[in-house]
Amino acid sequence: MRASGILMPVSSLPSRYGIGSFSKSAYEFVDMLKEAGQRYWQILPLGPTSYGDSPYQSFSTFAGNPYFIDLDQLVEEGWLTEKECLAADFGKNPAQVDYGKIYKSRFKLLRKAYERAGVGEDQEFLAFKRENDYWLRDYALFMAVKDRFEGVAWNEWAEDIRLRWDNAMDYYQRELYFDVEFYSWLQYLFMKQWTKLKTYANDNGIRIIGDIPIYVAFDSADVWANPALFQFDQDNMPVAVAGCPPDGFAADGQLWGNPLYRWDYHRATGYEWWIRRIAYCRKLYDVVRIDHFRGFDEYFSIPYGDKTAHGGHWEKGPGMDLFRTVEARLGKLDIIAEDLGYITDSVKQLVWESGFPGMKVLEFAFDSREASDYLPHTYVHNSVVYTGTHDNETIEGWFAGLDEADLQMCEDYMNIHREPGKKYHWDFIRLAMLSVSDLCIIPIQDYLGLDNKARINTPSTLGCNWKWRLKEGQVKPELVKEIRRITKISAR
Repeated sequence: MRASGILMPVSSLPSRYGIGSFSKSAYEFVDMLKEAGQRYWQILPLGPTSYGDSPYQSFSTFAGNPYFIDLDQLVEEGWLTEKECLAADFGKNPAQVDYGKIYKSRFKLLRKAYERAGVGEDQEFLAFKRENDYWLRDYALFMAVKDRFEGVAWNEWAEDIRLRWDNAMDYYQRELYFDVEFYSWLQYLFMKQWTKLKTYANDNGIRIIGDIPIYVAFDSADVWANPALFQFDQDNMPVAVAGCPPDGFAADGQLWGNPLYRWDYHRATGYEWWIRRIAYCRKLYDVVRIDHFRGFDEYFSIPYGDKTAHGGHWEKGPGMDLFRTVEARLGKLDIIAEDLGYITDSVKQLVWESGFPGMKVLEFAFDSREASDYLPHTYVHNSVVYTGTHDNETIEGWFAGLDEADLQMCEDYMNIHREPGKKYHWDFIRLAMLSVSDLCIIPIQDYLGLDNKARINTPSTLGCNWKWRLKEGQVKPELVKEIRRITKISAR
């Protein structure tokens, strides 16, 4: 069935408190999607962000970001006052997230709410803890101990707790009891509010596309609590890390630094950790987009300590064995395979065998130097088409930077005629929407025709990413009508 949706990070929603959350604006965004005839809302990973603010480098693959907890709902509960919330400094620019100020102010408010909430008597909270004990206990202790050691990565903690000696685990559980409870309670609030929002979306015909990275961050509860899952030495330090080889976009390649999996160990356990991870994702989302899907076929292994990716090499991943095992345990999976970049025949075979739709991105299509699998006439039905993703320029920013040969290719392929000052985002949206791909996802910035000031992320850079926010009232009723019109025309 043909359908369409909008890519919009939760963090980019408007709110009074510095960052998008599960607030009234989120519910209004769902209403807008419904009015515009959309059936999907794609978001970015919901995990708690660490240094660099990337949702793809999280302290936990299971936990949710406490920044997304709606403070107004805590005011309604009587745990905070509106005056306290408005007095906090979340930054002055409504069009950008100031993560530094939010970190300093948001947790102070959440701690106040925790102290006033009487959590020890909340039976729902206690049930949540029991149900999620398999990940929550380690995550909450990880965060509490991290605070005790002033935020440094777990490999810099004292040896006893770094290596999880039994006596140290018992000591810190007792010593940091209220801090552990606080971080557990934040996850309870997150899940309660997210479930309420997701239910509202589903009840209004909107399905949520979630996003998970293939890898987890080194400084995460997942790695600290489960070192056997990763390619580590006897001191629980990486032997090799993830990245991408040198190419035309990055002469030194990309050094991501994420720990690599010990796939032999995962296979021996029946992929139990992966089954739990994907099962949890199915609770959070209706569809899961897996980032860097090609890593399941082959992954790039870089010796730990190398400064560039030049010394890396390819290793075989688990392939279809993982997905057959997961499907046998969990049933049919609703997954989107992020299969972008340089794709080998074996990766294409894996995507085909899995039955998961791959991705098509129009910004990759118009390279006048070579034939492209991203031009719409090459698409298959079982695919998801985007104008661009969170890692790309906005379509207007991209178009403005094309060289003459690529501009001419756009003009010839799309039968458009360039004029000074004219915007072309609707031409590319129409091209995507009218393609044969079963699903079409357009970033909200492209519907708004924004330039690269609204870009979400520039890969391999730090300090300027994940900040863009939609301003209150920026999506006008006229735009909603136009989105609905193109959706109807394209039978989505």
